[in-house]
Amino acid sequence: MDLAPTRTRGVDAVTVRPGRPLAGTVRVDGSKNAALPLLAAAASLGRNVRLSGVPASADVQRMLGLLEQAGYRVARPVAEPGAVIVVPKEHPAEAPDLSDAARIRASYYLVAPLLAAYGQAALPWPGGCQIGDRGMELHFTVYEAFGDTVLLDDTGYRVLAADQTRDRVALALPFRSRGASIAAICRAVVAGSRLELGNPNLSPETTGVLSALQSAGWTAHADSDKITLAPPSGVPAGTVAWTVPGDKIEAGTLACAIAATAGEGRVEGVAGSDLAALASLLDRSGVPVSLAPDAITVHRARTASGRPLRAVASLTPGGLDADFEPALLALALTLPGTHLLADDINPGRHGNLLPQLARLGAVIEELSPTHCRLAGPQRLNGTTVKATDIRTGSALLIAGLGARGVTTVSGLDQLRRGHTDLPAKLRVLGADLTDVPR
Repeated sequence: MDLAPTRTRGVDAVTVRPGRPLAGTVRVDGSKNAALPLLAAAASLGRNVRLSGVPASADVQRMLGLLEQAGYRVARPVAEPGAVIVVPKEHPAEAPDLSDAARIRASYYLVAPLLAAYGQAALPWPGGCQIGDRGMELHFTVYEAFGDTVLLDDTGYRVLAADQTRDRVALALPFRSRGASIAAICRAVVAGSRLELGNPNLSPETTGVLSALQSAGWTAHADSDKITLAPPSGVPAGTVAWTVPGDKIEAGTLACAIAATAGEGRVEGVAGSDLAALASLLDRSGVPVSLAPDAITVHRARTASGRPLRAVASLTPGGLDADFEPALLALALTLPGTHLLADDINPGRHGNLLPQLARLGAVIEELSPTHCRLAGPQRLNGTTVKATDIRTGSALLIAGLGARGVTTVSGLDQLRRGHTDLPAKLRVLGADLTDVPR
């Protein structure tokens, strides 16, 4: 399985040099965070699903490989790069060993496809980014609500499907977990059950799965109190077509990079509405942005506002996606004011990012393991830093664009887990980045 684009194979690091303000127009790839649950829903549906816009990021390609190992056929039309067709087929008598699933953090999305194929799912504990344990307790609560049995040990977990499916499953989540919300949706699809899910996550990734299922004949409704989902009458036939949306996190990262260099540019291929929370923060901090149905444009600021940046990740509807926070932290280092940033959703992320920024000379006060404060603007000095997770890597690229001298960012394998080629997109905007061979 080819897990990385040819142009980046053999490249472990990139050097970043400061230069002119970024400018121009660039287009994002499909979203990793949206593609993974859509692939899980496709494999759970029991019919052919054609997805377009599937990114070549390593985690998504590994997910496709794991589905193939699980007995699904994944066709890749040669005439349409980025398209795949997920086809259910007769599965082996026994479920395969999917130990490679430990290499991605969202491996839990494989539970529903495995239950559909074998009536049980055996998976290792999630891996990937080291940004705190991926809590699975709420996922297990979801499966138990469907009558499934959950077994745990040190190496992983097993979910055994209930002997009899339930016509209706109702449960309320204690917090708005995206992973648990999508787990409940996909489990309902496998069971053909009606679902009533209280206190759901309503991120675009969740509502995108609901919209996709609606196109396949399911009835779905979502508001801040509840998601309801009901199966179609009869058994629909034929291939259903879904599209992976543009990557809002990649778009937000590029917007922050443009702003950090006092540049002006347009990022296309992403729903502007998915960036509303980010745009509001940037506007308030003196970075003027405008949103279009399929783009975000960063305009050159006339004067810095001096208003502090308050970037607090939230699971509430319309809240700031936690994956924006590292890029915003790097941007805050260039903005006047005393800024507060927080991410309680991924408690290990600051432990990865802040020491790397400190190597560049950043002075950041840790108020807690998940909250920090800093005063800007700060002058950074280039050195060697390492991407220990996807979002730390993108934040370090932004920081390097404004540091004096040369910054070398290693650990690009982590960055490629979530982005097909983020450095290439920065180069389109004029960034001075040079690949460093292994």
